[in-house]
Amino acid sequence: MRGTPRRKPTLMPLVALAALGLSVTLPVLSTSVHAASPVAYSSVTVRPGDTIWSLAERRTQAGGDVQGTVDAILAANHLGGANLTVGQHLQIPR
Repeated sequence: MRGTPRRKPTLMPLVALAALGLSVTLPVLSTSVHAASPVAYSSVTVRPGDTIWSLAERRTQAGGDVQGTVDAILAANHLGGANLTVGQHLQIPR
């Protein structure tokens, strides 16, 4: 009694798997990485009565986000809080 004939293995599943792998990895590999644009700073010396908020208000455009400017000043100068010292030099993002 003869059984059903054996099928010869084909390469089609392997080709399909390779095509799927390429279709997923090529777009990821071809995207370029964009660096953030450089930030320009102005240097300010703290005067009596200056606060982070007052410095930020002077530098923020009308209707702009003063809190965002405060956060940028704190980050640019690696400050852990809003305490300033007269004569302290700060970098203010433009």
